[in-house]
Amino acid sequence: MRRVLLKLSGEALAGEKKTGFDEATVLRVAEQIRTVTEEGLQVGIVIGGGNFWRGRTSETIDRNKADQIGMLATVMNCIYVSELCRYVGMKTEIFTPFACGSFTTLYSKDRVEEGFAQGKLLFFAGGTGHPYFSTDTATVLRAVEIQAEAILLAKAVDGIYDSDPKLNPEAVKFDRISIEEVVDRKLAAMDLTASIMCMEQRMPMLVFALEEENSIVNAVHGNFSGTRVTVAG
Repeated sequence: MRRVLLKLSGEALAGEKKTGFDEATVLRVAEQIRTVTEEGLQVGIVIGGGNFWRGRTSETIDRNKADQIGMLATVMNCIYVSELCRYVGMKTEIFTPFACGSFTTLYSKDRVEEGFAQGKLLFFAGGTGHPYFSTDTATVLRAVEIQAEAILLAKAVDGIYDSDPKLNPEAVKFDRISIEEVVDRKLAAMDLTASIMCMEQRMPMLVFALEEENSIVNAVHGNFSGTRVTVAG
């Protein structure tokens, strides 16, 4: 592959703490990303905000404002992970769909292509910039816009199951599944809007657990134990 979009779970970056950051975990992620970029892969990154905020669980805050808080949580996550990637030797740039002063660069496809041409690791923070759209949807949107060849979905669970493995100990994991079946069965790979967009835009996915050793490197090399989501055509 030449270019991928890596979606990192905010919760997974928190490690066993479940909130905030676990620096050892993030450093391991940064070193894996450095490995694949040194092999010539161009990587864009979206990070969820679940280690700080899940606005849809709030019963008191207006959904628009709750989602805005979530967007800012993803900006904080991208700044943190970006800095640790710089620490291990990479050049980075953070894009947002809204102005954040000097913290980030305003997103445009032309600026993205310039960043990749300069050998940078690129972060896409702030979701879509609009409420009612998750970072899952932002992931697919950016992947399509930057013409990524696949989405690498690094989660707190190790693939896609036929039911929630946290609730059902008999849940069965798929090694390979079509995006059409994911949508038809409403399986929890991504939210339904994002899954439908993957189906319409024929965007394949590799879904795996971030915590597994060398999980990102293995996914890029096609040697992983997660779920491969295929697309028609």
